[in-house]
Amino acid sequence: MSYLKFDKIMMINLEQSLSKEVLRTNRSGAYHSSTIVDCNTRKSHGLLVIPVPELGKDNHVLLSSLDETVVQHGAEFNMGLHKYQGDVFVTKGHKYIRSYDCESTPRTIYRVGGVILSKEKLFVSHENRILIRYTLLDAHSPTKLRFRPFLAFRNVNALAHENPTANSACQLVENGVSVRLYDGYPNLYMQFNKKVEFVHAPDWYRNIEYHKEQERGYDYKEDLLVPGYFELSIEKGETIIFSAGISEIAPRPLKRTFEREESGRTKRTSLVNCLKNSARQFYKKCDDDLYLISGYPWFGTRARDMFIAMPGCTLGVDEPENFEAIMQTAAVAIRHFIRGENIEKDIAEMDAPDVLLWAMWAIQQYAKEIGKECCLEKYGALLSEIIDFIMNQRHENLFLHKNGLLYTNGRETPVSWMNSSVDGKPLTPRSGYLVEFNALWYNALRFVADMQALASDTEKAKGLEKLAATVADSFISVFYNEFGYLFDYVAGNIIDWSVRPNMIFAASLDYSPLDKSQRKSVLDYVTKELLTPKGIRSLSPKSEGYNPYYAGEARKREYAYHQGTAWPWLFGAYFEAYLKIFHLSGLSFVERLIAGFDEEMNNRCIGSISELFDGNPPYEGRGAISYAMNTAEILRIMKLIKKYSANSI
Repeated sequence: MSYLKFDKIMMINLEQSLSKEVLRTNRSGAYHSSTIVDCNTRKSHGLLVIPVPELGKDNHVLLSSLDETVVQHGAEFNMGLHKYQGDVFVTKGHKYIRSYDCESTPRTIYRVGGVILSKEKLFVSHENRILIRYTLLDAHSPTKLRFRPFLAFRNVNALAHENPTANSACQLVENGVSVRLYDGYPNLYMQFNKKVEFVHAPDWYRNIEYHKEQERGYDYKEDLLVPGYFELSIEKGETIIFSAGISEIAPRPLKRTFEREESGRTKRTSLVNCLKNSARQFYKKCDDDLYLISGYPWFGTRARDMFIAMPGCTLGVDEPENFEAIMQTAAVAIRHFIRGENIEKDIAEMDAPDVLLWAMWAIQQYAKEIGKECCLEKYGALLSEIIDFIMNQRHENLFLHKNGLLYTNGRETPVSWMNSSVDGKPLTPRSGYLVEFNALWYNALRFVADMQALASDTEKAKGLEKLAATVADSFISVFYNEFGYLFDYVAGNIIDWSVRPNMIFAASLDYSPLDKSQRKSVLDYVTKELLTPKGIRSLSPKSEGYNPYYAGEARKREYAYHQGTAWPWLFGAYFEAYLKIFHLSGLSFVERLIAGFDEEMNNRCIGSISELFDGNPPYEGRGAISYAMNTAEILRIMKLIKKYSANSI
């Protein structure tokens, strides 16, 4: 039985099936996303969504959907599904679905009378091309298939509307057609692996609705152009392949291409296999550079997210070569930044004051996995450059004070991962000495000191250790309070007493300024006030301003973003701290919480983890449907669990 399989009863229940989404990427920035019944509910959904560099950094929806129709004895059975005003769904193709699974490739089985048809979708790696394989499993009479492509040719953040400038003309190519609605876009080539008839009959399908956009308070109605339809005959047992891409291909090898791509997929037969697939979907290859996308469908590559997610998305799936490839790209951006040069890599927010601290943390994870000697050879110089940059006060918003602590100004601009803002102003104005900044700073000083000692630079190692000792004393004096937890930030007389999760890093990092009893006290506070089954709350329910539900229009969501919502990626630090304190006796607790994500593999984005969850029951998934930091940190901890378990034997 498939790990990710849904039966007829669930599929025909739109209240359930429309909430479940599927995502497939080509590891070069393009993707396919929809619901499991192929009814788009977001403007970011589409069958072929690709970057068009000439039009900016955003992705663009070229092919929104493809409606299939089974024709027998002149009777037409349309298997498409679109929502229109008044909760009207046309043409209710979901009623023909018998099962859906995505253990390997997403596979839908339809039954129309005596016809049983299989549909499987696959994105070609590193190519802007989606393939759909149709197999006629059974039929008792001659059968034809008809296909109507719904074209958008627009930015993922926009909506298409009927207009006189759209060019519906189609040019014949081998076994298909090419079309380009607007100048500036590439041609879309739609081809089959066998001869097909195309009937040019352009028409607009008006006022298609995306109810997820309506829920979020955005425009939600769209007009899509159907330039005509394809039609072909299919025999029982026959397989045909549909291809949509931005270049023409020789269609005959499409079957082999599909089979080759399919054979390289890790089957989603368990939580860990789902997360491994999810991790690889965040890879973005651009020429010789490799990046990590922060999440889908609307995120690009953000520096902080990339460094936090890098260890789990690479080392966590036993692919150190991809860590090295991403870090090679990132190192160029880091050096451009610290030298005051133009950052030529496509990495946003490199100037955020904690980014270099997270970069050193990521390299530290590499050293633990691969070895310090190898790490020193590859990244020793980079670590030294970063430390010197910070210590020499060259960052415009990261200041090293005499007490050894780092100070940053976050009153006007968000400076940490808690970056929600309204009207350009941070809603969580964390400023001054931030607790996780300085926990990361102490950890970095000790780690780089070890690396310098390994490089026989004794003088520099001693200098870093001396500064680290100063940081440790100051950290406890500034952050540790009489109640046994850590202030979130301190700026002179301004002290944030809120119980927030950022203090957990002081208990989880390999080098902590806290003693064991202090680390346990911090862990206890996080456990009592912030722990949920889906992540660590961003604010305690006992703190003023607690707002656990991330729902409604944009402004309302921003106010809840870091005011009580639960974040799975924080489990990484929490579980690491827990295991360091309780060792083998803590394994079963950590394993039980990790196992709780099993059910998430069948919710929202199938096989992946949402960006965040409501902080109160039922802990509903919210935000981006697939988020790199969450996938990465769960994978990193799963590997850590294996190491603890191995040591117990």
